[in-house]
Amino acid sequence: MAVQTIDTGFFKLDGGAMFGVVPKSLWNKSNPADERNLCTWAMRCLLVEEGNRLLLVDTGLGDKQDARFFSHYEPHGEASLLKSIRQAGYSEKDITDVLLTHLHFDHVGGAVSRSADQLVPTFPSATYWSHSAHWDWATNPNSREKASFLKENIEPLQQSGQLQFVDQGGFSFPNVELVQVDGHTEKMTLPVFQVGNRKVAYVADLIPSSAHVPLPWIMSYDVRPLLTMEEKTRMLRQAAEENWILVFEHDPVVEAATVEATEKGIRIREKGQLATFLQQNGTVF
Repeated sequence: MAVQTIDTGFFKLDGGAMFGVVPKSLWNKSNPADERNLCTWAMRCLLVEEGNRLLLVDTGLGDKQDARFFSHYEPHGEASLLKSIRQAGYSEKDITDVLLTHLHFDHVGGAVSRSADQLVPTFPSATYWSHSAHWDWATNPNSREKASFLKENIEPLQQSGQLQFVDQGGFSFPNVELVQVDGHTEKMTLPVFQVGNRKVAYVADLIPSSAHVPLPWIMSYDVRPLLTMEEKTRMLRQAAEENWILVFEHDPVVEAATVEATEKGIRIREKGQLATFLQQNGTVF
């Protein structure tokens, strides 16, 4: 199994929303805000090759929304989803599977593209994977999350016939474990990959950045913040005990890290690039 990160650019979100009850005097040190209180965040995806399968995990913001929408989030940077896939040596036609951790716009936006006056799946040969309970949650959204679930990112996937659900069988990657968590949103799906003798966990919005490793550092976007703390505790303890590599979807600087137990709780042990961690471990990829 070969695993690599795919950069899709940066965007901005309110710092207070990203750090919840944590005071700005603390989070502003690691993620400095601009004059509008917005912090810069990455939209980092994963590309996983195993046999004749090429799996993409999450798809970033995409580029099909209008200028008014993008004015709220200020997407920037030279990278884009398709540009990064092509730089990795593939094309959109090579993607066989797309796993969507959840359907918030900054994770699923790139899954659908605008072609003339139609919205179509970006990856014509791919099966798109979601969780059926999360799909129901997103297509019948609560008032708190409604602005994050955009019909134009979701409906074309089902209409295309390319959508399947991981909880209904068929997701057959033998070296991938799927973990469902419910604190951030209903049934967010986190993939954990066995790469050689190491596990690589894509922690999505459970732990969006390295700054969010301490337990109280939880986003205001989470629908069940106390449950998020429980889910983080379980995953971080296992990651520390088994020396997992955590890949952060939104950290603007830190791509991956390992963690360890300390007197203050689980903390970052080492930060770096995913490829560097795997090479140091002697993993061939």
